[in-house]
Amino acid sequence: MNQHIDPKRANALVKEKSPYLLQHAYNPVEWYPWGEEAFDKARDEDKPVFLSIGYSTCHWCHVMERESFENSDIAGILNAHYVSVKVDREERPDVDAVYMSVCQMLTGSGGWPLTLVMTPERVPFFAGTYFPPTRKRGMPGLDDILTEIRQLWDDDREKINEAGGSILEALRNQAEQIAKSPASTRALPDLGFKSLSASFDSEHGGFGSAPKFPTPQHLLFLLRYHRLSGDQEALKMTNKTLDQMARGGIHDHLGGGFCRYSTDERWLAPHFEKMLYDNALLAMAYLEGGQVTADHSFWLTARKTLDWILREMTDPEGGFYSALDADTEGKEGTFYLWTKDEVLKVLGEERGEAFCTAYGVTQTGNFEGKNILNRLDDIGRPDNDWDQERRRLFRTRAQREHPFRDDKILTGWNGLAIAALAMGGRVLGEKRYLDAAQRAAGFVLDRLVDKNGRLLARYREGQARFPAYLDDHQYMIWGLLELYMSTLDVNWLQDAARLMEETIRLFPAGSGGFHLYGSDAEEQLIRPVEPYDGALPSGNAVALLNLWRLRQLEENPLWEDWYGRLESFLAAAIRDIPHAGSMALAVYCLEELGAVTVTLTAHPKQCGDAAAMVLDAYRPHWTVLAEPVKDSQEGFRAQLCDKAGCAVPVESLAEFKKLISSRER
Repeated sequence: MNQHIDPKRANALVKEKSPYLLQHAYNPVEWYPWGEEAFDKARDEDKPVFLSIGYSTCHWCHVMERESFENSDIAGILNAHYVSVKVDREERPDVDAVYMSVCQMLTGSGGWPLTLVMTPERVPFFAGTYFPPTRKRGMPGLDDILTEIRQLWDDDREKINEAGGSILEALRNQAEQIAKSPASTRALPDLGFKSLSASFDSEHGGFGSAPKFPTPQHLLFLLRYHRLSGDQEALKMTNKTLDQMARGGIHDHLGGGFCRYSTDERWLAPHFEKMLYDNALLAMAYLEGGQVTADHSFWLTARKTLDWILREMTDPEGGFYSALDADTEGKEGTFYLWTKDEVLKVLGEERGEAFCTAYGVTQTGNFEGKNILNRLDDIGRPDNDWDQERRRLFRTRAQREHPFRDDKILTGWNGLAIAALAMGGRVLGEKRYLDAAQRAAGFVLDRLVDKNGRLLARYREGQARFPAYLDDHQYMIWGLLELYMSTLDVNWLQDAARLMEETIRLFPAGSGGFHLYGSDAEEQLIRPVEPYDGALPSGNAVALLNLWRLRQLEENPLWEDWYGRLESFLAAAIRDIPHAGSMALAVYCLEELGAVTVTLTAHPKQCGDAAAMVLDAYRPHWTVLAEPVKDSQEGFRAQLCDKAGCAVPVESLAEFKKLISSRER
């Protein structure tokens, strides 16, 4: 973007590594990155700060850039009367979380691009999202907003200070009000299931109406709830959603992977950006769905999603990139769309017509005169019957201009991808997935730490930066624990335990939860404690999951203590809106099912064989602890313990298989 602008006009963002900030480095707006230089300038020149937060693959961020930040009139106002600051929300979720809370408080909604105006002391007094450059269709124009705010700044500073003070007070009160009263965890899964049932779309799958998001954590919860309760509706809801998403246009039928969300209720027309985290979480949901139902189409979808990560999102050093843009050639979705004539030219008349019927391709199209490939109206031959045709179309599509790829490597999102690939390697028996997961974990633990061993959040072009956040720690621990379960290599378990100890040292909150950013990081207006899932599962809920698992693998009073604290904190926080805490509900299901721990002492190959007997099936509440011995004379020993106690150890794989069957529920 901005390739044709004179590089001599670069602003301060040109020194940054973030692809999003670099996209704005040649705007006529005199942008600064978040930091003291910008706020000192605002104080010295007595100017308000214009803060714009977004990310590199955000369609509406691109629109606002083209319309306003490349507009010389808007740039003139900003440069004369404001200090302008750009933030990549994926690098700085701490900044984003605080100011998104302000926007939601003031407007009742949020989104990106996020637009705020604040004092040089970082106290906000105006917030919104996308604004056109001038008034349009009843929407205020950015030109009028900036002019009016600057006039208020000059003429009535007291009013601005009062507004900022009120917002700051409300922000701090909001942070203190979370989780004041205790709640029982036992009833919460039932309440969460009822809440999701009420919003379930029985015709199309998913929850709520358009726009419709995949929310994989809902599906992970429903699978565990089905295991706990035996409720068939929970399984039907999961299966319907998984099936419809895989059939829909939100799923890339040629290249694998899923787009961010569907703009319609049928899952047909996506918002075309592809995020690493969505695909990692969805791969896990499809893998588990396949385990529960033995529906191999779910495993095929998981496989195609993991293959997309390996093919298109893997750095040569082993880490995983962040996202693919929705736009190509200045338009959304261009890379993915087909005319019927294009399909027929590639596949020929006879096979092409059959393919068009199967994949919903018509002369009139289903998206702006072109076609999004989908199988929503076709219940004929399975996907793999069309492998040859899809490969040919994929090769043709590969010749098109590709979407922009955000190639920064984020610790947390890599943790999710590691978890998905480790699980995929185990469930599908694919060594290449397991190898990729181990390589990525090694990359993060080597390249994304500082000289003191402190985990960092972002890596790009040789530079690791920003103290890692709660989600980075917890998603990475999740990945490491999945790696341990898949490899039985104790080193991954030790790395997970060390990162959990770091979390407890750096992030504890008096409420019983964990803060979003560490005590050693830059201080914001507040230190948020986030109990609710968003597009991603809550870091606190994933910490609960990780502590639940660590309690089975290691005797450590820290794990018991913090599991109890987090369990109570999250239960109180989500009691009135349980579906907002699906990840926590999934852990409460595991607790109700009761942990089953298998301890194996045997030759490494026998340990692996026995672990596979346990983990190939859907047993989310079972944990394997291996103590491999090199001496083949030691024989085989396996002991199974649950809340009722420990069974008599068995000394052969055959006896172990019988023992598993006898304890199955």
